[in-house]
Amino acid sequence: MPGRIRVGLSSWTDKSLIESGAFYPPHVRDAAGRLSYYVQHFPDLVEVNSTYYGLPSERSAQLWHQRTPADFVFDIKIYSLFTFHPTPPASLPKDLRQTLPAELLEKEMLYFDQVPRDIAEETLRRFTAALAPLRNAGKVGAILIQFPHWFYPKTENLDHILWLAERLGPFQVAVEFRQRAWLDESHRAGMLQFLAEHSLTYVCVDEPVGLRSSVPPLAFATNPRLAYVRFHGRRAETWEQSGISVHERTKYLYQPEELQEWVPKIRRLAEETQEVHVLMNTNYRDYAVRNAKQLMLMLEQYGE
Repeated sequence: MPGRIRVGLSSWTDKSLIESGAFYPPHVRDAAGRLSYYVQHFPDLVEVNSTYYGLPSERSAQLWHQRTPADFVFDIKIYSLFTFHPTPPASLPKDLRQTLPAELLEKEMLYFDQVPRDIAEETLRRFTAALAPLRNAGKVGAILIQFPHWFYPKTENLDHILWLAERLGPFQVAVEFRQRAWLDESHRAGMLQFLAEHSLTYVCVDEPVGLRSSVPPLAFATNPRLAYVRFHGRRAETWEQSGISVHERTKYLYQPEELQEWVPKIRRLAEETQEVHVLMNTNYRDYAVRNAKQLMLMLEQYGE
């Protein structure tokens, strides 16, 4: 039997989605109401991106568990520090922040290789510990590790992926690259083998093509338990632009024929894995909602 295909959004609390008024009814105004309403439309899956900006709390994880059906799952995006993205010192837990060297506290942004290893280790331990209510309920699909376009294929970066995977322990880890060098002819086979050998999931992406960092829209299953697909839109003019909001970068409404390109790929991934997680990351108004629903219908009708 083919694996289960779950479709969802990369956030149910996105500011543009809420402010647009195009998805949530006027009477749905609080966190509890939004999540309850979300699962009526997407009853299988959501991606949590707030954990990229700061550590989750166990209280939030408990509430997410209580407000969702028993077989609902959350994919959790890892904290920015662990993927070499610039991270505001203020986003660290206060007690850990106070132990940083004075010169780091004065910086506007921190990077992983600047932070003492013991602080990094403890931060990651707290990240995973906070997810206990979801983990115990079987509601964590994967920890999403999204690396930036300056993360190139080299030994020390492979070592870092393993460092993270080892500490994430019981969680399934999904790895997304934003640098096309990982998929070129000299690196692709080795990268896929590396992920497969360590039971890591390759994140398939749909994003603008033809740019310096563009990762091609290829579908690979490197773990028999889980395949993962993320749709970022095809807005090439803003994809590599700095100093703009994520809404401007991913402001894209897919045409039906563009979504249709992925239907046989996703179905093939389902033949190779127990589950396929499909996330729409076009964070502008209700674009993600509309495209996710279109894709769900296409996947249901495939082969009829």
